[in-house]
Amino acid sequence: MTWHLIRLDLARSAAHPDGSREHCYLLCIPLDNHGLIDRTAIRAEPERATVLRSSPDEPERTGRVGHTNGRWVFSYLPGDGDDEELFHLETHPLREGDFMTITDASGEARCFEVSSSRTLAAA
Repeated sequence: MTWHLIRLDLARSAAHPDGSREHCYLLCIPLDNHGLIDRTAIRAEPERATVLRSSPDEPERTGRVGHTNGRWVFSYLPGDGDDEELFHLETHPLREGDFMTITDASGEARCFEVSSSRTLAAA
């Protein structure tokens, strides 16, 4: 297991036919050798599992990556009212070129592409 800094960019959609690098997430999460999130490592160091959300039409938000109520989420404030659900994060690898679906707190699901992933030095 190693910790990675991963960038997710909005994939192509009707609203963004070429995708959008302006709508993105930066994740600091541990991955195993298959590129899957390492739940045990997050349990051991939950404060390291972070997310930064950036979009041109709203302020940047920082939060945590966590597993709660049987699902993976980005959570920015205490409680689950602002949680963004990550579709099958436990079975979808996060390697460059892979895709993941994020459902925001309003229920809108959007697809993001892993545009970069780099290994972080040990803490």
